Amino acid sequence: MRMKVVSNSKKDKSQSSIGFFQRSRNAILGAADAVRRVAVKGGFGEDNRRTEALIITVDGMIWSGCANGLLVQWDRNGNRLQDFQYHTFSVQCLCTYGSRIWVGYASGYIQVLDLSGNLLGGWIAHSSPVIDFSVGGGYAFSLANHGGIRGWSVTSPAPLDGILRSELASKEFLYTRLENFKILAGTWNVGQGRASPDSLISWLGSAAADVGIVVVGLQEVDMGAGFLAMSAAKESMQVGLEGSTAGQWWLEMIGKTLDEGSTFIRVGFRQLAGLVISVWVRRNISRYIGDVDVAAVPCGFGRAIGNKGAVGLRMRVYDRTVCFVNCHFAAHLEAVGRRNADFDHVYRSMIFSRPSNFLNVAAAGVSSAIQMLRSANGAFNSAEATPELSEADMVVFLGDLNYRLDGISYDEARDFISQRSFDWLRERDQLHTEMEVGNVFQGMREAVIRFPPTYKFERHQNGLAGYDSGEKKRIPAWCDRILYRDSRSTSGSTCSLDCPVVSSVLQYEACMDVTDSDHKPVRCIFNVEIARVDESVRRQEYGEIIRSDKKVVLMLQELNRIPETIVSTNNIILMNLDASILRITNKSGKNKAIFEIICEGESTVKDDGQVFDYRPRGSFGFPRWLEVNPAVGVIVPDQIVEISVHHEDRQTLEEFVDGIPQTSWCEDAKDKEVMLAIKVRGCFSTERKCHRVRVRHCFSGKPLPTKVRQSNSDHPQPNVLRRSDFQPSGFSADVVDDLINLNSP
Repeated sequence: MRMKVVSNSKKDKSQSSIGFFQRSRNAILGAADAVRRVAVKGGFGEDNRRTEALIITVDGMIWSGCANGLLVQWDRNGNRLQDFQYHTFSVQCLCTYGSRIWVGYASGYIQVLDLSGNLLGGWIAHSSPVIDFSVGGGYAFSLANHGGIRGWSVTSPAPLDGILRSELASKEFLYTRLENFKILAGTWNVGQGRASPDSLISWLGSAAADVGIVVVGLQEVDMGAGFLAMSAAKESMQVGLEGSTAGQWWLEMIGKTLDEGSTFIRVGFRQLAGLVISVWVRRNISRYIGDVDVAAVPCGFGRAIGNKGAVGLRMRVYDRTVCFVNCHFAAHLEAVGRRNADFDHVYRSMIFSRPSNFLNVAAAGVSSAIQMLRSANGAFNSAEATPELSEADMVVFLGDLNYRLDGISYDEARDFISQRSFDWLRERDQLHTEMEVGNVFQGMREAVIRFPPTYKFERHQNGLAGYDSGEKKRIPAWCDRILYRDSRSTSGSTCSLDCPVVSSVLQYEACMDVTDSDHKPVRCIFNVEIARVDESVRRQEYGEIIRSDKKVVLMLQELNRIPETIVSTNNIILMNLDASILRITNKSGKNKAIFEIICEGESTVKDDGQVFDYRPRGSFGFPRWLEVNPAVGVIVPDQIVEISVHHEDRQTLEEFVDGIPQTSWCEDAKDKEVMLAIKVRGCFSTERKCHRVRVRHCFSGKPLPTKVRQSNSDHPQPNVLRRSDFQPSGFSADVVDDLINLNSP
């Protein structure tokens, strides 16, 4: 009876635990679903149409970019004309130069459109959001959120790009630099325990003497039911992600082992329930490390709780992307399919956070909830994007992968281990079998295992006698593994800019003398060679090509050519509410001309016709009494554009120039004169040709002297063009004869 009571007690306790986890799972999924609904409503439903960027193009159109990646074209009256969707990430900035529109996205992607909205090309420009553009010297410079700046020819994409790329590739040996360093990767399922300093030295300290990067993955740091539920709640709300007390203890102890602060610097950390990943880099290479991002993917209890799952860390090393992923997959001998599914879920779902997510505040706050719910309830079954891990130059998976030995008994396994017959045991290894048939860790490699299985041991028992000898007698297995992939498509590839990361394993072993857990810690030392670009040398070579390559020089000269243009007049005279037509002709037979009209300055005209009181307009635009429409535009080859130059009646308005109020009396009581500059350039030219037109407004209320009236009746204005339907308002179109003989500047 006593044994039966104990059995029932254990059963009740087990059922109680399962019930608690089930209730926790339901509660967490409910909370996360509420967060998701808020995100969908406030973040992806309404705010995703929020305007993030706005520009006016040379044809007078207005373009806006939205948080959902939508591009909208508007006319000058605010009428919506067309929508374009070429990318799903948020538009962060817009820029226009010539007849092209540059679009920068939160994904780091850049696209180039023509003025009709046709997509001309696009490319990945940065590893973080593109937040601004600036144009100068024939280049469009993009600014990324992490501070990086890159320059792109304003002609891109164009045939010139291919020529420059080919010429630069031929000089690749001049600007390629090879960097070599070592990575120490360590994994340990600590079984909710803590390690002695000697154990940490044996595992990490003794192997870190000449490595540049140390990555550590821990499993089962905390595994209490309450802790797991609380951790899942924090993940869904993206709060309290600084790690648990136990997690911080491990970081501090490992930091002491590595001489953190003096020799190594910790650059990143992430904890998901019992999973912890952290990376330290040697101080002397820390300046070559950047863009550190982290991620977490829960796999336990409906893909919602982190008792199983993965934490990842991505960073740039010598401008190459390296990812580390610490995993804990499904347990038990028969759960091979679940383990494979865990890997597939992690690989496809891991999304690394950016330094600042520009998509929207709500979306940023629930990134983990979205990640968790993708598989939990299918709410985010959007088009499958390329997994971020697949884009890295090197990926290292480490952790308690939980693959076991098939077709072997406990005693047989112990015998083979004691004889160190690891080759035979490897044939029974589930992971080895699954990788051979392509079911898991596709494209990845593992060094040859030459150490005993690392699970399961009695704590604090030395030697191979420490394998589980309890009632269950779990069959020893290589649960704790480290796998990797570099840039090589074949094993014989050498390190180059086309194959930028090549790695090899120098050491792969378990620390069998460490007894603080039922798992043994495992470590792997990689020798890593990275090919990088010496940007200063590359820029020098690029400049040399631009200056000396005859074909490139001729193409650039053609692209920078300013179309020949003529203007119909250089003098215009307006009376009150008068209007004239200024015509600009593009004489080029094949190149578009882009024009912009600005007011350089304004003067007052005395009664005797003398000009005085010249005031530069600067950025103040046209004076209130003058309307020029259109002031910008594109002229196609062999075509003419008509510009309306019109006097506006502004008797009640006051204007400020250089901070000085210009009263309506001063505006209207005296004749005014402005100098218009018509700046013309080609679609890609950096230089401009300038035509100048003098515009004078004569106040119609003045009585004109007889001499003036007679003079003007005898000398009509040949330099003023009017519309055929134009009717002068008020006074005669005759003007003082001083204005007839105005000289062009």
